[in-house]
Amino acid sequence: MDVSGKTIGFAFTGSHCTFAKIMPILKELKNRGAEVIPIITESVKDTDTRFGKAADWIKEIEQITNNKCISTIVDAEPVGPKALLDVLVIAPCSGNTIGKLANAITDTAVLMATKAQLRNQRPVVIAVSTNDGLGLNGVNIGRLCAIKNIFMVPFGQDDPINKENSIVADMSMIIPTIEKALEYKQIQPVIVEVFSKKK
Repeated sequence: MDVSGKTIGFAFTGSHCTFAKIMPILKELKNRGAEVIPIITESVKDTDTRFGKAADWIKEIEQITNNKCISTIVDAEPVGPKALLDVLVIAPCSGNTIGKLANAITDTAVLMATKAQLRNQRPVVIAVSTNDGLGLNGVNIGRLCAIKNIFMVPFGQDDPINKENSIVADMSMIIPTIEKALEYKQIQPVIVEVFSKKK
């Protein structure tokens, strides 16, 4: 399904190393005629890393989307009652957010928006990015894969030699996954090789 005319919530969590890959996707969604509402966790809002300063990332996100970032639980709560979003994307979705979502913890704007979206029986797209996807978070990823209206961006091991448990979504597949999710279908295959694409 075409994203033109759709309202897409685009949530960022604290996997800062993938932010640079996400910006072109935001631009592409806008170019295709989608309204994009950015949502961020406190980690994204407040944490400067070697991958960039928080203020700079927020400025870029807001310039691309032409919308202010939703960054508090209070501001995210209307996503449910007002049915604001056609689809919600969490990209990147950190292991911390995966663990909380799988265990019904709602303590960030992103998690509140996700809870609200699922309450409305509307699609949520998750692009996982975690160093413990084949470790402690493996069970949580499996649980999310089985939840109605959650759709996974195809993922795989990004560095099986040096980081055996690390799982990362193929970020180039975010938009095709969104298009399928708008039809309430899971894009296939879900498990893909991302290690070779990194080289």
